[in-house]
Amino acid sequence: MNELEEGTNLQLDFAKLKKIAALEVDVLPVVVQNADTGEVILLAYANEEALQASVAARSAVFWSTSRNELWEKGQSSGETFALVEIRVNCEQNSLLYRVRPRRGGICHTKNRQGAPRNCFYRRIRLESLALENLDP
Repeated sequence: MNELEEGTNLQLDFAKLKKIAALEVDVLPVVVQNADTGEVILLAYANEEALQASVAARSAVFWSTSRNELWEKGQSSGETFALVEIRVNCEQNSLLYRVRPRRGGICHTKNRQGAPRNCFYRRIRLESLALENLDP
C-alpha cells in the first residue's frame, strides 16, 4: 500500500509551491473540472507550451512539475480528458480546464474494484485531521 495515496495520515506538501518556484519554467495552476458534473477533478500546472498543446489537441495537457516535461493527463493509463472549455481568472494567474473524461476514469489511483477514482477521494476529518477514503 502506498501510504501517501491510501493512508489515513495527513501529510500535506506545503513546500510544493516553493519547489515549483525553483523550476526554470513559468507555470500557472490549472483547476480541472468535469464539464458534465461540475466536480473538481485535480489541480495541475501549465506553461505556455502546455496551453498551446491543449488547444491544438483539444485534450488536457499540462506541465509536469516533477518530471519537468509536457504531460498529457492519462496518456499512459488511457484516462485522458477531452478539453471542452478553458477559462481564465480575473487576475489572469490561473486557469480552469472544463473537461470530459474520455473513458469515464480520472485518477491514476484505483479503488478496490480496480476502477479509477476522482483525485479528491479523501476528506479530512475535522475532529481528528485523519483522512477518510470516500472511494476505497
